[in-house]
Amino acid sequence: MIGNIRYIFRVTKTRMVRSLLGELLHGMLLATPTGILLLVIWELFEPVPDTTYLWKLVAIMVGSFLVQMFVASKIYAYTNTIVYKMSCKLRIILGDRLQQLSLGFYKKRDPGDLASVILQDVTNVETILGHALPDIFGAVFGTLFLSLFLLATDWKLALLMLLAIPVAFLFAFLATLLMEQFSHAQVRFRNETGSRFIEYIMGIRHLKAYNQTGEKFTTLETAFNALRKASIKLEAIPGPMVLMTFVAFEFFFLFMIYLGLGRLAEETLSIQALVAFLIIGYRLYEPLKILMIDYAMINYMNVSLNRIIDLLETPLQEKGKDLQPDLHDIEFQGVTFSYIDRDILKDVSFTIPQRRMTALVGASGSGKTTIANLIARFWDVQKGHISIGGIDIREMSPNTVYRLISEVFQDVYLFDDTVRNNILIGKPEATEDEILEVAKKAQVTEFLHQLPDGLDTRVGEGGSHLSGGQKQRISIARAMLKDAPIILLDEATASLDPENEIYIQQAIQELVKEKTVVVIAHKLQTIKNADKIIVLEHGKIKEQGRHTDLLKNNLLYANYWRNQKMTTGWKLFDEKTKQKESAVKPGL
Repeated sequence: MIGNIRYIFRVTKTRMVRSLLGELLHGMLLATPTGILLLVIWELFEPVPDTTYLWKLVAIMVGSFLVQMFVASKIYAYTNTIVYKMSCKLRIILGDRLQQLSLGFYKKRDPGDLASVILQDVTNVETILGHALPDIFGAVFGTLFLSLFLLATDWKLALLMLLAIPVAFLFAFLATLLMEQFSHAQVRFRNETGSRFIEYIMGIRHLKAYNQTGEKFTTLETAFNALRKASIKLEAIPGPMVLMTFVAFEFFFLFMIYLGLGRLAEETLSIQALVAFLIIGYRLYEPLKILMIDYAMINYMNVSLNRIIDLLETPLQEKGKDLQPDLHDIEFQGVTFSYIDRDILKDVSFTIPQRRMTALVGASGSGKTTIANLIARFWDVQKGHISIGGIDIREMSPNTVYRLISEVFQDVYLFDDTVRNNILIGKPEATEDEILEVAKKAQVTEFLHQLPDGLDTRVGEGGSHLSGGQKQRISIARAMLKDAPIILLDEATASLDPENEIYIQQAIQELVKEKTVVVIAHKLQTIKNADKIIVLEHGKIKEQGRHTDLLKNNLLYANYWRNQKMTTGWKLFDEKTKQKESAVKPGL
């Protein structure tokens, strides 16, 4: 665990040396009044106590108490300032790490689990470093100084009391073993509950539609019950072992009293020394009781440290170099790619010419979106090569590839910020004139008057305050502002109404001028003028060419085209309408 904490300090470049030195001073100041109390006790047993001397000792005790309070407040503020800065920096480092991972990583990890690492696990580390660790150092130093006072008074009784510490730690160690066994399960169920709750909120519309809200959504209820049981086990099973550490301290204190009274009767121990042990000896265990609780909790929180470190050490994509291609044609050479459990592309080779439109056509699961994601280097291929302008994209840094590409997909995501700032994602340093220009070209200005604050209107999480067409136009505006040489389009008009589709088509025409364009096509009518159409089936290229040539081939593409033509203008009929039309048009 110490190695884990040291690793976190190294990653965040955080030092707590001054804080721990402050805890050393704080421990000394905590023990000082107790040492002075010994002197007071000894003086009280004198035949004629010196009251002036006693008042001086009391004044010193009060002064040390005030100094101790001052030092404690400063150390507390200083430690927590460092810890909160460190946790802020750690979350930023983790967020940056997540941004550098390939999308394949997110296929394996649940979003709720990742959110738990950033939020819950980092908060646990805050607790360790901000509270538990200072408490432990304070307890260690406080116990050390009190032990010195007691050893100076009577070393035999002091050693007896100190024997309680290894016995108590034995129980604490057993508690940590049990806690380690159950903490992993509790964390797993905690993350599962978070994921199911996110699922519940995101799918609330559908759950309402099918009357599956509340207790009827058994998946969430099952997750809560599993978390409840795991949490009870985590508390109830190791708990008695922690309580046994308290029993050990009480037993050794009572045993010290028993032996002390025996030695007092034998006149081998002074009454002053026994009184000192009765008053001060019990205080020896107070910081240790806090230490026992913190020791068990730290071992539980060590699970959080391990989860954070696992994320920090997740392998990144190959870094590559900042190589800028002069040309922007794209070439796939023998590309094979698989997700976790299935093959997607199988030995695929084709070229996408520069400043031309290339369309990808095929049934769902044929590999169209995968090709777009591989061009953007969201994943790296297992076999083969993908090049832009003759340079293998794995030789380029991911950021270099990202700078070359703009995307407009059907499923648009906007951040919970203003329209302006969502557009500025394309180019954060853009001027107001540039923003207004792309907003006009992308048809965003057509609906700005409907928003309460125009460009400064907040769009809600995911753009929830806007319609699908409005979100789409904003995504096109930020792609225009980025002005990348390669454009990836995933049929941006597939689910829009006719009026919005016209606006989006006009915006796209402005976006793709003089660009290398890759379109994932669902409506074949929209790509019939493409310079090249690539038809995919089961991860392989079945045919490629222009629209007219593919129709002449009369293969898969021609079949898609005929099917879409047949479904154009379809409408629903009820039984009565069918009977009427049959009466008018016999035989249909």
